[in-house]
Amino acid sequence: MSASPSTDVLVIAASNGQNLQLAERFAAAARQQGQSAAVLDLTAIPLPLFTPLAQAAGIPPALAGLQTRLAAAPRWVICAPEYNGSIPPVLTSAIAWLSVQGDDFRALFNGRPVAIATHSGGGGHLLMASLRLQLAHLGAHVVGRQLVSNGTHPAKDDSIADLITRLHQLLTPQP
Repeated sequence: MSASPSTDVLVIAASNGQNLQLAERFAAAARQQGQSAAVLDLTAIPLPLFTPLAQAAGIPPALAGLQTRLAAAPRWVICAPEYNGSIPPVLTSAIAWLSVQGDDFRALFNGRPVAIATHSGGGGHLLMASLRLQLAHLGAHVVGRQLVSNGTHPAKDDSIADLITRLHQLLTPQP
């Protein structure tokens, strides 16, 4: 499902496994609250790893579509696994590509309400701290509550619904 200008919440999955399933649950919760929602699977977007050499080779064709989808949604939920105690490479690389577009590296993120969640084999708390720090640096308004789940502590529907409610209560940036 693609985001359109009428999409209230774009749920970004930074893996095609448990976090994609978690993203689908967030989108369903948003719809239950009367919001339009779409899921974006970052693993399905053909972006090369961001490096200075890759940047010198030119802007990847898929980047414009990704940027358009992200810009069209006033609110985001990011569902990502913890990789080696931090942010997964697919998400880090996408953010790097997005931040070198235009003169203002914060433009896409600045003032944007974002909720963060994880389903991780490990603790997931290091990811949450890293992601919160990066998003705050980019100017996003990150919801104070976050969702950390794993195989023994699955995400609860009421926690997902609460995060969607909190996300909706944050002000969106004005164009």
